[in-house]
Amino acid sequence: MRTNIVHSGAGELTYEIRNIVSVGEQLQELGVTVNWENIGDPVAKGEQIPSWMKAIVAEAAQDNASFGYSPTRGVLSTRQFIADQTNALGGAQITANDILFFNGLGDAISKVFSLLRPTARVIVPTPSYSTHSSAEAAHAGDSPITYILDPNKYWYPDLEDLENHVKYNPAIAGILVINPDNPTGAVYPEHILRGIVDIADRYDLFIVCDEVYQNMVYNGTKAIPLATVIGKRVPAICMRGVSKEMPWPGGRCGWMEVYNGHHDCMFEKYVSSILNAKMMEVCSTTLPQLILPKVTTHPEYRNYLEERICRYEKYSNIAYDILKKVKGVLVNRTNGAFYMSVVFEHGLLNQKQSLPIVKEEVRATIEKMVKGPKVEPDKRFVYYLLGSTGICVVPLSSFATTLQGFRITLLERDEATFTRIFQTIAAAIQQYIASA
Repeated sequence: MRTNIVHSGAGELTYEIRNIVSVGEQLQELGVTVNWENIGDPVAKGEQIPSWMKAIVAEAAQDNASFGYSPTRGVLSTRQFIADQTNALGGAQITANDILFFNGLGDAISKVFSLLRPTARVIVPTPSYSTHSSAEAAHAGDSPITYILDPNKYWYPDLEDLENHVKYNPAIAGILVINPDNPTGAVYPEHILRGIVDIADRYDLFIVCDEVYQNMVYNGTKAIPLATVIGKRVPAICMRGVSKEMPWPGGRCGWMEVYNGHHDCMFEKYVSSILNAKMMEVCSTTLPQLILPKVTTHPEYRNYLEERICRYEKYSNIAYDILKKVKGVLVNRTNGAFYMSVVFEHGLLNQKQSLPIVKEEVRATIEKMVKGPKVEPDKRFVYYLLGSTGICVVPLSSFATTLQGFRITLLERDEATFTRIFQTIAAAIQQYIASA
């Protein structure tokens, strides 16, 4: 074309979590049975939505109001319900007008980063959930700026590394926190969160905190809401949603809560720009907003959520007990959400390693995909694992990190199948490492 129409950040918009699905689908056509462990969709993995929850949705669907527009910020009664819950924590105090609904957190993430000035950067964790890191990098037209989550220290943020980046890079305007974390499954203790808030306070930054897994923690850990430690000075945006907890990923219903939104006039103007952008879309999906308070206050909701949490706790320990014995990888016990990240020892992977693939057509397909020096070593392992065993995971290098490894979910419901998957992975890692 006579004029370049491609945004300078277009190359940063990658999502390997779904990209690898096309690879798996190709292999399915060649006769490979695939275990999809790449994406955090409990429903796709067989989670049964209880009848009482379906009844609430069905009843709301009979109301004509559920088919209409909601206010741009979201249904007022639902926003007030959320504000009351947050205020009851005893930390940041908000009103219904400090809450803004979106069509899922993907929509919220896109708005939060795209409406920043291109020269203003938000430092993101490494590894980092790719929707956040890609959106931030795309808005700036540059690679993401990252701070370390240390796999040798339970995947906790390295506060010294974070402060050094902030101190010596004046372009950094905000800090992204994901707690509980995706992709690592870490849950941060209070002193870590207070340390991040302190850095933001001293360097005049704002915080973006993704808490979509806030109520999904186990193994004796507790997720500390940002609202309880933010204080009265640091502006912040907290992101929540129904996709994982309810779970209703297809409902596309998420929201952001603004803390200390009037403390800084520039931040206040920035938040207003997000609201104005939302006005152009009129509103977010109405039905999930209407039923959210009814579902989360239903007498069976807590029991339903606890049953799922207990299963994730049990499976996190099964996975950890299997993989911790494998030489050459570093693994931490998952304590929140439903993901586990496994890291290969530095320099252990190379371009000569492989796994046996019985079907010639499948083997040829995988070899073609991993050919070339630009293919990350962990992506090579992931593709061979998929071709050899049918287990679909995501290369860790796709989560804005130089670490080599993979992310896998804990969502498989059948315990025998779950155990077999992790035992198969453990054996495959050992065989792959030894194949060079």
